[in-house]
Amino acid sequence: MAILKAFKGFRPPAHLVKQIAARPYDVLNSAEAMVEADGNPHSLLHITKPEIDFPVGTDEHIEEVYQKAKENFDSFIQNGWLVQDEKACLYIYAQTMNGKTQYGLVGAAGVEDYMNGIIKKHELTRPDKEEDRMKHVRVNNANIEPVFFSYRAVPEIDAIIADVVKNNAPIYDFVADEGFGHHFWIIDNQDTVAQLLELFEKVPATYVADGHHRTAAAALVGNEKKKNNPNHTGKEAYNYFLAVHFPDNQLQIIDYNRVVKDLNGFTPSEVLEQLLKYFVVEEHGTELYKPSCLHNFSMYLDGKWYSLSAKDDTYNDNDPIGVLDVTILSNSVLEPIFNIKDLRTDKRIDFVGGIRGLEELQKRVDSGEMKVAFALYPVSMKQLLDIADTNNIMPPKTTWFEPKLRSGLVIHTLD
Repeated sequence: MAILKAFKGFRPPAHLVKQIAARPYDVLNSAEAMVEADGNPHSLLHITKPEIDFPVGTDEHIEEVYQKAKENFDSFIQNGWLVQDEKACLYIYAQTMNGKTQYGLVGAAGVEDYMNGIIKKHELTRPDKEEDRMKHVRVNNANIEPVFFSYRAVPEIDAIIADVVKNNAPIYDFVADEGFGHHFWIIDNQDTVAQLLELFEKVPATYVADGHHRTAAAALVGNEKKKNNPNHTGKEAYNYFLAVHFPDNQLQIIDYNRVVKDLNGFTPSEVLEQLLKYFVVEEHGTELYKPSCLHNFSMYLDGKWYSLSAKDDTYNDNDPIGVLDVTILSNSVLEPIFNIKDLRTDKRIDFVGGIRGLEELQKRVDSGEMKVAFALYPVSMKQLLDIADTNNIMPPKTTWFEPKLRSGLVIHTLD
């Protein structure tokens, strides 16, 4: 059963929260982070992307940059920009996008749960990216950024969260620059905390929705500390890491689309001819076409939009990976037509989060940067959970969750 633990979080004063809260480190590059934090000494990006405090072009992986993160973290605490709660709490973090609000329970997840597979994943991680975040956790001795988890909804937990939200004003309530609302409550009533922890003990597994590298790094550093402590008891703070847990029925996965740089020597008409082997192809002219269901794709090629409906013999409904639209697209289009065999390493393909809309796909093709674009119907939460439960791994760039968690609303230290 899954572990959830209350903790004494470090949080910003309410009047500073919007200035401190920042997008996750991995959704913007160093140049974008520098622009976003410009003129704002309170931005958490000074801790999560500390290279922004160095000259442009500084290698973000040198030791001095990691030490700057620690220096800035200590400074935030000394300046009173982050203040520790006096007692162990749980928290509620809600996000509003397009009029829909999802409510996450914030607590400390268990390192042992990750090591034992109770925390389930659906993506592979890269060792270099793991080590980068491990260094960041080690030097700060803290989980500065939360990870985004899901679990199969428990009505009793939902009811308690709804009651807290109904009867208490949020401690933070702001709209970020991207237009999404962020709302945050403290659960410091110890009876309520105990009730939630008891209910969570019945949750059989949790699932990494977003933040696989942060999850791996947090768990691996905690495990390191355990091995290096001859007096380890299991009660130490390093046995846990910061996570926001959302019930699966409140989450929606957004499409994650593909653009390709060239047609592999084919003309547009030859591409269309080859697609007929695998798809029912319908032209939609210059009108934007969005996929209508699973196994239906949209394609933008040579100034026109097309509907591509996969033929029945191109996928296997009994195979949790083979039935995915990303797999169908790779097996029926990207590999046989465009000779793109490895999505992780091939430089001829790029990926566009569905939050940017179909217009972004058309723009990148019309500009000449890309030659063809494909939009996919989003993966369902059921598909994600089924794949994780069967210990399968999704192909790269399959899921896109939005809104992204804002970092800096609460921080978990390891001592």
